[in-house]
Amino acid sequence: MFSTKNFNRSKPYIFLLLLFPSLLWILQFITGNLGVNPIERIMDEFGLMALRLIILTLTITTLANIKKLKSIVLFRRMIGLFAFYYVTLHFSTYIFLDHFLDINFIFKDIIKRPFITFGFISFLCLIPLALTSTNQMVKRLGFKVWKKIHYLIYPAVILSSFHFYMLVRADKTEPMIYMGIIVLLLLQRIAKKLNPLELVR
Repeated sequence: MFSTKNFNRSKPYIFLLLLFPSLLWILQFITGNLGVNPIERIMDEFGLMALRLIILTLTITTLANIKKLKSIVLFRRMIGLFAFYYVTLHFSTYIFLDHFLDINFIFKDIIKRPFITFGFISFLCLIPLALTSTNQMVKRLGFKVWKKIHYLIYPAVILSSFHFYMLVRADKTEPMIYMGIIVLLLLQRIAKKLNPLELVR
């Protein structure tokens, strides 16, 4: 059931599943079905999807420690790239639709508002991950260097969660849940570092 062959077969369906929300939100934006503040709504949807996918990428790495689920790691690269795709849409919406490419204002906004600062730094952290996501880049850089670059996912996910937490003005339950999941995933990695034996069997 959890064979590599079955996971490979399901990749096209996972791809379409991950792509579909963005197409739906863009269509709703074009047709005016995103409420009274469509720019803010679509920007929030893109950003939240990006955060969820970054967390899912880390979760897959943890689940892959379970022998029966080892092949699930085949999805990690694709989900990670979709996380970058949604972050790019989120940031592009902020730049082009929300502030009409007003570079001076955007630069001041990034410096002035901490949650924007956190989100921007998180985006910068994800760029090297996306650029080095291919097998060719792994071979060119060497696995050790490639691995160190991809540690950037940790500051990226932490800063993204802070960005979301500070953005939410009322009920902070959802960002707290995401932050709790991130803490658990990071603790699992710390425990695995401290114990060289396989933790999950």
